[in-house]
Amino acid sequence: MTIREELERREKEILAPWASLSSESRGRARKETPCDIRPAFQRDRDRILHSKSFRRLKEKTQVFLAPFGDHYRTRMTHTLEVSQNARTIAKALRLNEDLTEAIALGHDLGHTPFGHAGERALDRVCSLGFKHNEQSLRLVDILERDGRGLNLSWEVRDGILNHQTSGSPSTLEGQIVRLSDKIAYFHHDMDDAMRAGIIREEDVPPEITGVVGKTTGERLDCFIHDTIRTSQGKAMIGMSEPVAQAFKDMRTFMRRRVYSDPVAKAEEYKAEKLVEVLFDYFSRHTDELPAFLREMAVDDQSRIRAVCDYISAMSDRFAIAKYEELFIPKSWSVL
Repeated sequence: MTIREELERREKEILAPWASLSSESRGRARKETPCDIRPAFQRDRDRILHSKSFRRLKEKTQVFLAPFGDHYRTRMTHTLEVSQNARTIAKALRLNEDLTEAIALGHDLGHTPFGHAGERALDRVCSLGFKHNEQSLRLVDILERDGRGLNLSWEVRDGILNHQTSGSPSTLEGQIVRLSDKIAYFHHDMDDAMRAGIIREEDVPPEITGVVGKTTGERLDCFIHDTIRTSQGKAMIGMSEPVAQAFKDMRTFMRRRVYSDPVAKAEEYKAEKLVEVLFDYFSRHTDELPAFLREMAVDDQSRIRAVCDYISAMSDRFAIAKYEELFIPKSWSVL
């Protein structure tokens, strides 16, 4: 018996009856010889962790564009916090932690530079539309490894595609990530907003603090504990009614006080304009795209998609540098 087979046997003994088992995965688009050490979902987790798309997350905006200060979240730290929250819940509920972590690490790979501002801009100028969850799936299916993709398991791909509120993950592990994503960004976006002086702790309404806690740490602890208690022994993932309502109230508060704050969002129109200009330029100069994207651009539709692929993959820093290279005059000098 290989180490992988032994780990698969332990899953069957330990995990809950409704957990996703590595040995019962619906498989990959392209068949592969199984690893002798790692079960399928662990192998997927490793592939995502070692991907270029994952590394680029460290230079992509979460909420605050290019913030001064070492402690503001980026898309990378957001992803790691989602993963940690999700793993804690999955382990407590005896669900598949490897699958949960793989989905969590891959869920935002397709995010644009400059966060949702970049996503709005691409969706507006691209005739095919743009959604970061669909782009995340496209990255792992096609774009990574210079067009070969990561060939992930069906369950991981399903969780990545369906991590948004409108999605419907087929596994409980995917449902955990979908909820953990919201828990993470409400928690850390509020923490970052307080660090930036946009809101104060005393601004948080009593209908929230009276139910889930008076500090960001207390609220995070409450959301995770309540999800575990409410979902324990059930083939479902959710929160109790009072905590779920406080969660909704927090979303309303954050939208009103942080996500639409003129200070926090002051530079977003510049970011959107930058993305639009880059899209227009590369739509007219597809010969300047990376080689594997040029090979995919065989007609009008695929050329548009290739341009979206290129721009959405950019980090904030790379997008700014590319804009400066193309449109900002350089000082003249004698060589």
